[in-house]
Amino acid sequence: MKFNQSNIKKAKKYLDKNYCIGVPSETVYGLAANAYSNIAIKSIYKIKKRPKSNPLIVHYSNIDKLKKDCLINDDFLKLYKKFSPGPITYILSLNKNSKISKNVTNKKNNLAVRFPKHKIFRQLLNKLDYPLAAPSANISKKLSAVQALDVKEDFGNKIKYILDGGKSAIGLESTIIDLRNKPKILRLGGLEVSKIKKILGKKVIISINPRKKVAPGQSTLHYSPGIPLRMNIKRPKKNEAFILLKRNKKTYSNYFYLSKKNDLNEAAKNLYSLLRKIKNKGFKSIAVEKIQNLGIGQTINDRLKRASKF
Repeated sequence: MKFNQSNIKKAKKYLDKNYCIGVPSETVYGLAANAYSNIAIKSIYKIKKRPKSNPLIVHYSNIDKLKKDCLINDDFLKLYKKFSPGPITYILSLNKNSKISKNVTNKKNNLAVRFPKHKIFRQLLNKLDYPLAAPSANISKKLSAVQALDVKEDFGNKIKYILDGGKSAIGLESTIIDLRNKPKILRLGGLEVSKIKKILGKKVIISINPRKKVAPGQSTLHYSPGIPLRMNIKRPKKNEAFILLKRNKKTYSNYFYLSKKNDLNEAAKNLYSLLRKIKNKGFKSIAVEKIQNLGIGQTINDRLKRASKF
């Protein structure tokens, strides 16, 4: 559906009644609901088939609204001023008087927060009296949705409404950084770690595979197309889909390309759509050529590695 202000009003109506809806963002589409409502948050977990131990990211329109729920610090302010709104999620300590549902945090005293850049999502947040918990709009451990049709494919009539904002510009989930003590990257994402280090001017620990999971996207198996996937492959098996970064002269029916220009950002944007397309075409397995492990290529490889744990 085409976007207009009446769609924002309709989305608000459903959210006010504690329903879950699909929302667009620059990273991936989210399954959104009132972060202050226990009923609404329980619905997210049920619809996504998400483990209750896996906390949710809560989305705010601005820092003033965040202050009602979280304690902020200098590291957060540095990163917020440079990168928010955008594809970065911060782990912060909760205020004692926060209204955030205990179901959001798995009864912990910290919260994952983000300020989305997508203008439709921001317009929606500005109309609400509460922040939105919005994990990726997919069945738990499966591929994230990057367009409204993906959300419809995964959930059908299980959700009341999908706010269509076109295809996600980045196509991969946000980078998550824990700022409660020493800065620690908990999930690689749409914002390169090198840029974060440059702004903070200090050592940043990377802990993306901890035993104790404190953020989304840390499961060993995640972002899966539902069929076996192999990485760093030079030549595919017979009848196996083969993903290459750059389009070349070979045009076999089982060859799929992430980018026309050998561009990693374009590859990131197309990754989930391509994996979904291959699954829907009926292929039984996927091979992926070696992807350069630089910049957002690190995030692409992280997603492929987790998808390969089939």
